Amino acid sequence: MQSSAESALRLLIVDDNVEDAEAIVSALRNNGVAVRPLRPTDPDELATMLAEQAVDLVLASDSATSIPLAEVMRAVASSDKDIPIVGLMDEVDAPRAAQVYNSGARRVGLRSEPAQLLRSIRLEWEDLETRRALRRLDAQVRETERRCDALIESSRDPIAYVHEGMHIRANPAYLEMFGFDSFADVEGMSLLDLVASQHVEGFKRLLKSLSRGEPPPARYELEARDAQGEPFPATMEFTPAMYEGEPCLQVVFRRQELDPELAREVEELRQRDQVTGLLNRPTFLRSLEDAVSDAAQNRGTHGLLLVEPDHYQRLLQDIGLDSADAIVTALAQRLRTVLDAHPDTLAARFGEHTLAILLRGSDHVATSALAERLREAFGNVITIGGHSSAISVSIGGVQIGERIASVTQVLAKAHQGLQSALGVGGNRYEIFDPSATDRAEDERIQAWVERLHQALADDEFLLHYQPVISLRGEPDPMYEARIRLRSADGETIAPGTFLPLAEEHGLMAQIDRWVVGRAVAELGACERSGKPVTLMVKISQASLADDALIVHLGKALSTHGVPGHRLVLTVSEAKVFTQLRAAQAFSAAVGALGCRVGLEEFGAGLDSSQLLVHLSPAFVRLDRSFTLDLPKNPGNQQRVQEIGERCREAGIRSVAEEVQDAASMSILFNAGIDYVQGDFLAPAGPAMNYDFE
Repeated sequence: MQSSAESALRLLIVDDNVEDAEAIVSALRNNGVAVRPLRPTDPDELATMLAEQAVDLVLASDSATSIPLAEVMRAVASSDKDIPIVGLMDEVDAPRAAQVYNSGARRVGLRSEPAQLLRSIRLEWEDLETRRALRRLDAQVRETERRCDALIESSRDPIAYVHEGMHIRANPAYLEMFGFDSFADVEGMSLLDLVASQHVEGFKRLLKSLSRGEPPPARYELEARDAQGEPFPATMEFTPAMYEGEPCLQVVFRRQELDPELAREVEELRQRDQVTGLLNRPTFLRSLEDAVSDAAQNRGTHGLLLVEPDHYQRLLQDIGLDSADAIVTALAQRLRTVLDAHPDTLAARFGEHTLAILLRGSDHVATSALAERLREAFGNVITIGGHSSAISVSIGGVQIGERIASVTQVLAKAHQGLQSALGVGGNRYEIFDPSATDRAEDERIQAWVERLHQALADDEFLLHYQPVISLRGEPDPMYEARIRLRSADGETIAPGTFLPLAEEHGLMAQIDRWVVGRAVAELGACERSGKPVTLMVKISQASLADDALIVHLGKALSTHGVPGHRLVLTVSEAKVFTQLRAAQAFSAAVGALGCRVGLEEFGAGLDSSQLLVHLSPAFVRLDRSFTLDLPKNPGNQQRVQEIGERCREAGIRSVAEEVQDAASMSILFNAGIDYVQGDFLAPAGPAMNYDFE
């Protein structure tokens, strides 16, 4: 399933009870699924939403009376869209479940079993994304085939397609080289007929080996014959291909105009990185594509490793910026000493300081063993120019198999493992194995949990600040504080990498206390410098019932001499909905200290305005989905207008985040929104130095 950072689930819920529907939405969000919910109240509204809104999935209660399940099925069928339906049942009832399936539902979810319900929704969304991806791929394949046809026809390289040794296609350059007038002259002709007699037997053996699926040679040299029987020296290159749905071979036939030995040397140089002598990226990618294709078609197994030195920027500064090539050369030399014992590997320089290794025919055990040997080998001192340095490395890897037979997925997983290994301190490897995902995931999570405990103990978090800019001309500076984590190489790690794990393992209350304490300390420094600011600080659901945070906040305000109104504590609307009483008590407690409360992700719930009846926030920050492509989305413009009006009536300040352009700012201003923020205006940074005047 796509992550919430990439996509939100557009979920249409048909349920008579709005609280039950909101509970389902909250449960999805608590489990890491971003949701944009819709809830029609009658059949006409259902039809309108299906026609005008982009809906991913429908969750329909089998006991709903406002819109019966049969009506939902008819409406979805009439929309002529691929919208799967999950039937929502109160309890296990086999005959009723059979009716729900027979009516057109793809799955059934039980209200009384939240985990089963969430899994049903997740699986159906994954199936939908898979169908969409297949449709996109099908269109891309057709377009790619069309372009390839055009390129082959116009290519100056002589190219032919051969099936079972017979020509099934040839381009004009191929026909011209052999002296044929048209493809009709060569169609169905055996490739052997174009080979000089002294090379026929050897060429037969080559064709047989290719038919058995053995890899073709990089180049095959022989003497060919043209249509008049005149011989000429030639080279051939073979590539497995598909033509009109059938497997075949693409053959590139070239006259040898150069000395063969010189041609081989030129080809070898073309494939190498000139600094390290390893394969270059394009050559390595071709081999990786072959490995992935073998996994998909022949169930082959291969390993991919990406290797980077730890603390590279610090290393570069210590040795000298002019030593970048010397560093990567030294790394390549050390790599070769390990790979000499592994003839079935290919090594390449894949990036500025990234090396890549392809282990052909390797299983997870062998891939992991090589990764460990590499890690140990780089633990020793390495000579770089005139310097001797102890360099450790981080390694990210993938076990390539049937379940991850895509070059894009393979590289993404390897890079993810590499970044994760670097992020938790380096000198380790992380290998993704689809057949052992749970084990690898447990190890990764444990490393991150230990890293977060260490960060809390050693004060390794930091805050960045993004300006929150008034559209109404108010001069008082205001920022939103955003947590970051220092990585071992001095870079910063975004919260999306570690906060979900912190929440899952009960660390959010401690992190919230750190954030609030640091924010109040910064506010105190601003007060003493005569440049007071207001800070908005987001807290988690765990802190709503955490008395320790209130005590900690009171002490911090007193210690640093900060007026309470300078701090606005914000919490997600979805979290408040599920813990309303705790949120009310929290609001009263921080209000007694002079602090204010705000709501995050406002407007994304099913009944956001109703929440304002039970809680009186000083600020609401609109859900970021409303500002994405705002000028092109009339529905979002209308919703923003409604929120702006509701906030003005209630005396609540409104904030729009992720503002992307001037046109959006104009729309937000006219809608009555009070504040805006986003990288378009000013990105978050370590200092509060924005000029608000």
